[in-house]
Amino acid sequence: MSIPSLSGLQIALSGLEADQVGIDTAGHNIANENTPGYSRQVVDLTANQALILPSLSSSTGNGVQLGEGVDITQINRVRNQFLDVQYRGQNTQLGAATANSTALSQAQAAFAEPGTTGISSQLATFYSDWSSLANAPTNTGARQTVVDDATTLTQTFNSLSGQLGAIQTQAGQQYASLTGAGGQVQVDANQIASLNAAISQQLAAGQQPNDLQDQRDSLLDELSSLGKVSVTDPGNGQLAVSFGDAAQPLVSGTTVTWPQTLTTATGGQLGALLNLSSSSGPVGQLSTALDGVASQLISSVNALHTSTPFFSGTNAATIAVAVTPAAVQTSSASAPGGNDVALAIAGLSGGAADQAYSALVAQVGTSVQTANTQQSTAQALVSAVGNQRESTSGVSLDQEMTNLMGFQNGYQASARAMSVMDAVLQTLINNTGTAGL
Repeated sequence: MSIPSLSGLQIALSGLEADQVGIDTAGHNIANENTPGYSRQVVDLTANQALILPSLSSSTGNGVQLGEGVDITQINRVRNQFLDVQYRGQNTQLGAATANSTALSQAQAAFAEPGTTGISSQLATFYSDWSSLANAPTNTGARQTVVDDATTLTQTFNSLSGQLGAIQTQAGQQYASLTGAGGQVQVDANQIASLNAAISQQLAAGQQPNDLQDQRDSLLDELSSLGKVSVTDPGNGQLAVSFGDAAQPLVSGTTVTWPQTLTTATGGQLGALLNLSSSSGPVGQLSTALDGVASQLISSVNALHTSTPFFSGTNAATIAVAVTPAAVQTSSASAPGGNDVALAIAGLSGGAADQAYSALVAQVGTSVQTANTQQSTAQALVSAVGNQRESTSGVSLDQEMTNLMGFQNGYQASARAMSVMDAVLQTLINNTGTAGL
């Protein structure tokens, strides 16, 4: 039987090296505890192939195996790809819900209901002015009040229409900023492509680019808030990333294909922004309904004020007062002092225009409530999945300190084993061949 003289030293050395890597890895984990997107890393260890020793007797069989220490297979990051897919899907929902909630909340603020500056209150004042005028048809001050308050009402219609239009325009501008040259989509895509190249090179060199893969995953998480993200791994480290409903992959290896046409089916913030900027989107629907209220008011008042149209325009953006105080019609008869027209217009209170506006205000409230609920739900789901990911991939200082102590003890034990082997070899070297001297 022959056992290599230095085998014990090599075994002890392998233990030292393995524990040293374990200490370094634990230290790296601790240093990155607060690094966003960082995945905890672990050292994979395997036993070295055993040394087969010839048997000393036939009763022991063909031989025995002597362990040869430990080998560092690789340093892996702890990551659950299923949770990554879940997180990105929920993050896409959150991106859309947040965009909708923000825009609709702005719309609700523009309506200023209930309140003295809202259209509801101003409509009530408008009808009340006509009722007062009916009691004093020839009163110049009453006529002036009708015109002034009607002007305020039309200006509020104009302003509200403009604000709703501005929300739609802002959504379109935000979409263009995110998807245009130098926008977040292009920046993230370029960085992913660069990381693909670096990761592929390190894998080909037999290295494990854990930190680079974490950076790439963080970019994919960020991109998922803008639209649906689907990832394909061909096995060479260069991911292919499909984005939204784009016809071609956003990233394929080191190639970025952008810009591309997207639709509302893209989901995420971009899909919501496209929808918000559209005339058929939630804000566009509110604007259309507001136009309907203004049109109803124009037609109903002008149908009674027959001497000359009281209102000009056709919708909320164009409605305006078209008469002077002297031209305000109070009666259908030519004789002064009549008030049947003034009474009829005052009687429009609570009519079609008011009902349409009340329905619109209710629609705004319902839309905002729904959007806020969807955002809260999406945020809760993202947080829940994020917590699951963190429990899997996150760094626990208590665990890492425990690991450090274990690796430290292992290192000390391996060092002690090496000292013992060194002493044995020193005895062998110093005492062999000294007989007879």
